[in-house]
Amino acid sequence: MNPSAGENPASASRPAYPMSRRIWRELISWFWVIVAFMLLEGTVAQARMIPSGSMENTLLVGDHLIVSLAGYDAGVPFTNIHVPLWREPHRQQILVIRSVEPNSPDLIKRVIGLPGDRIKIVSGRVYINGKPLNEPYTLHRPGAAGSLAENFPPSSVDDSMGGLATPAWAGELSRHVVNGELVVPRGEYFMMGDNRDNSNDSRFWGFLPRNNVVGTPVIIYMSIDAPEDALESGNLADRFGAYIDAAIHPSKVRWGRLLHTF
Repeated sequence: MNPSAGENPASASRPAYPMSRRIWRELISWFWVIVAFMLLEGTVAQARMIPSGSMENTLLVGDHLIVSLAGYDAGVPFTNIHVPLWREPHRQQILVIRSVEPNSPDLIKRVIGLPGDRIKIVSGRVYINGKPLNEPYTLHRPGAAGSLAENFPPSSVDDSMGGLATPAWAGELSRHVVNGELVVPRGEYFMMGDNRDNSNDSRFWGFLPRNNVVGTPVIIYMSIDAPEDALESGNLADRFGAYIDAAIHPSKVRWGRLLHTF
């Protein structure tokens, strides 16, 4: 018997599954979609936002980044477990890092010292192994050249960086100073923010272990002009308000920074 006019032969022969089975198949499909997303988010790329001015003028408050994790870090979904991968940071590379201070948010800083390097900062100028480092990206506050932050490592009289160093780092710092230079240990890095007088970095909390490297920024996909306090972690209402304000007032979007790559 021939199929009636307008009837699709393929659909006529397809078995009709019970509703419960169709729902189950749909749930299974979505389950694998979610698993794939979580694996990608944990090992390939993440979206991050800049909440502070420590990397100005390279990165501004309100810049939204895609961060590549590929080769640096693999996170296990729904856990705090991270596995370092095969790629190693290089000098002057910008990295997203897990803070060495307990219960502190992730940071974004620039690699200044590699394992084995000897570091000295004089009046804001960084010297690596006795040679000045070319740093066209830095921002310095006028009149700050004589500050402790711009002259590092400190003398043994004041290893606490004027009380600004963490207790752990204040107690450890002098053990890594040889002939007035800070020597970076094996498997660790010395990190600094580009905004040198407004950056909580290795001068104040010490070396960064390789295991704390998350990834490196790839592209700015959005940038909005908003105050720091509106974008701080946990301030969800103000952050949402900043996004609404940018949607209503397009001038709040820094259009020229969109799709900037690193």
